[in-house]
Amino acid sequence: MAKVLLLNGSCNEHGCTFTALSEVAAALEKEGVETEIFQLGQEAIRDCIGCGSCGKLGHCVFEDDKVNEFVAKAKEADGFVFGTPVYYAHPSGRVLAFLDRAFYCGKSAFVFKPGAAVASARRAGTTASLDVLNKYFTISNMPVVASSYWNMVHGNKPEEVKQDLEGLQIMRGIGQNMAWMIKCIEAGKAAGIQIPVPEAKVKTSFIR
Repeated sequence: MAKVLLLNGSCNEHGCTFTALSEVAAALEKEGVETEIFQLGQEAIRDCIGCGSCGKLGHCVFEDDKVNEFVAKAKEADGFVFGTPVYYAHPSGRVLAFLDRAFYCGKSAFVFKPGAAVASARRAGTTASLDVLNKYFTISNMPVVASSYWNMVHGNKPEEVKQDLEGLQIMRGIGQNMAWMIKCIEAGKAAGIQIPVPEAKVKTSFIR
């Protein structure tokens, strides 16, 4: 059975972001896709220091949080949904610190797997937050999953998010579209269609 890993980038385990992700998960489950919501929790998450140790060790050198656990789960997952609350018109600092390290040390676990970003806000800052999270997908050869509008919900607490009927509909659309995309990828593989082989990476410096 296909599986989607959903990341709750909020320190509130059952807050607004969790409420949005739960709606996505329910739609995925309805389509026969297994789900798991990965909670970042309230413990401090240190940022990436660009030491490059993960390239030699195969895992993040810092064992103080859940990055390596998440990457291990990502290797077995078929798709991803990254959820974040919006505080100052951008994703939470904890989810960015977490994803920077996860993608540096485990990028191969995400390549060519569908991803969707979800933002939860009281009022504004959602589109800027989605833009930041979507960049993790577009730098990693990951198909981006959309819905019928931008992937956001509004509300200051879970009860208000549940009143955002349009937002909840968008969340269900993400689940349905991701399930469809995963099934299409599986059908393609069964038909002998292989994933693209990227060219050797070229890095161009614009410093003159």
